[in-house]
Amino acid sequence: MAEMGSLSARRTAAALVLLALVAAVTVGMGRWQLQRADERRAIRAAIEAGRRATPLALHPATPAGQLRPWRPALAEGTWRNDLTVLIDNRNLDGRPGLWVATPLAFAGQPDHAVLVLRGWLPRRLDGQPLQVPAGGAGMQRVRGELAERVPRLFDLAELTGGEPSGLPAGWPHAGGTPAVPPRVQNLDLAAYARATGLQLLPAVLQQTDHLDDGLRREWPQPSVDADQNIGYAVQWFGFATIAAVAWLALAVRAWRRRHAARRTSD
Repeated sequence: MAEMGSLSARRTAAALVLLALVAAVTVGMGRWQLQRADERRAIRAAIEAGRRATPLALHPATPAGQLRPWRPALAEGTWRNDLTVLIDNRNLDGRPGLWVATPLAFAGQPDHAVLVLRGWLPRRLDGQPLQVPAGGAGMQRVRGELAERVPRLFDLAELTGGEPSGLPAGWPHAGGTPAVPPRVQNLDLAAYARATGLQLLPAVLQQTDHLDDGLRREWPQPSVDADQNIGYAVQWFGFATIAAVAWLALAVRAWRRRHAARRTSD
């Protein structure tokens, strides 16, 4: 009997430890979801503040402090279609596609430019060559929203010390605009500037002009649904409450059983 009582006590102790661990973990997960909700509120506030800002006219000497993400901006210059790059694996509405990125060289200073994400192009699935629309000839006026950099995807090559931009060797070609621009997974501004010899603004312009050129300009936006995280937090705290109640019930039952055993032995 004593042996069975000892076994029961060990099981009860293990259950109490497990329930306490579950309660601690679920409370931690709930707190993490509340932190994520705060982060998403901060992101939403930054987006709203950026979009309320006065549109910024870009030029080579634009201070970096004014290049705030989500701020509307405009630039005037000429397209460097010979330096267009396709950024691969960018889906839109569930369809595979690419972003077309072309530098816009500022008027009077052709070596200074801003990289423009011109739009999304669906990937060809029939094996035919991809038709990439070129930017218009002559002086252009481009409107859009600023971004800190080209949004990135995870790339295994970065873990092996590969070239961050993935730009091919010997590019840009001396023969003029290639039939099909180079295609990369990610595009790092610094690496792109080294490859092209351009002096780029430390920001990217996501074009928002309405043009009939076959490109769609629906740019991704980070999730700002803080209510979803609040809902998850409530669920985790609910699990923690269940674990805490179960711990308390088990502890009380164990105490009563032990107290009854002492009374019987007396």
